Order: sequence, then C-alpha cells, then structure tokens
Amino acid sequence: MTYAVVRVRGQPEVNRDIEHTMGLLGLTRVNHCVVVPENPSTKGMLQMVKDYCTWGEVNAETLTAMIKVRGRLSGDKEVTDDHLKENSEFATVEDLVKGILENDYRLRDVEKAKPVFRLHPPIKGYEGNKRSYTAGGALGYRGEAINDLINRML
Repeated sequence: MTYAVVRVRGQPEVNRDIEHTMGLLGLTRVNHCVVVPENPSTKGMLQMVKDYCTWGEVNAETLTAMIKVRGRLSGDKEVTDDHLKENSEFATVEDLVKGILENDYRLRDVEKAKPVFRLHPPIKGYEGNKRSYTAGGALGYRGEAINDLINRML
C-alpha cells in the first residue's frame, strides 16, 4: 500500500522537529504532495506531522493522473512515456504506477524525476485547516478520501 501525503498548513513558527520531519518527507511548502510507501518509519513520521498534513491510500487512477498532469523532471519538463522508456525499466506511466503501488519502485528512482508534486489549492478549498479530518477538518488520516482531494487539486 502507498500513501499520498499533502501539506495543508504552512506556519512560520513550526516546531523544529516537525519541520525537520516534513523536510525529510519532501513537504517544504503548502499544497506539495509526495507519495510514500507504507512502513513503520513512514507511519511514525506521518503521526508526527499530523497537525500540518493530510494523507491516505492513493489509487492507481489518481496516481496516474497526478504523474501525467503534475509530474515534473529537472528543467520543469513533463514526465512522458518516451522519457520513461529511456531512463527507467518502465515503458509507460501506468507501468510505473503499478511499480509504485506495489512498493517495488519509487518516483525518485526515475532519472531526473522530481519526487514532489506541486499541486493547485483544492477547488472549493479545504474543509478547515485547524481540525482533523474525523472532526470535519482537513488534517490527518483520511483514507480513500485523499483521492477526491487530489482530484480537486489537479
């Protein structure tokens, strides 16, 4: 299983440990998204940044759309099937998505690919950036509902 993590809040006076953890995840700015594998260390990191980020299980359709629309290479170039054929063991974006979802491959393993997706703010906004998702807000674990949020941000 693979998680998509989106940074919701940006605050100048964040605790140093939390800021460091978000830097390790690659979430340096608001509305940035990363795809991380599910393992105990990742779960611990997500629990630490739960007051600033939201995450959930990403599905293949959403991840494919995110790579095609917002995936970038060095020089702000789009990720194409031709680039994947030349610089990785995958022929298409769909094959890459299957590898990522099975936790066999990561986006940063593709040569010149940026592991961070710079997304737009969501259409109709966040539900509230100071409460958890279970309490009607936008923060913390949201499960499959992360796909709806990402689709609103593409």
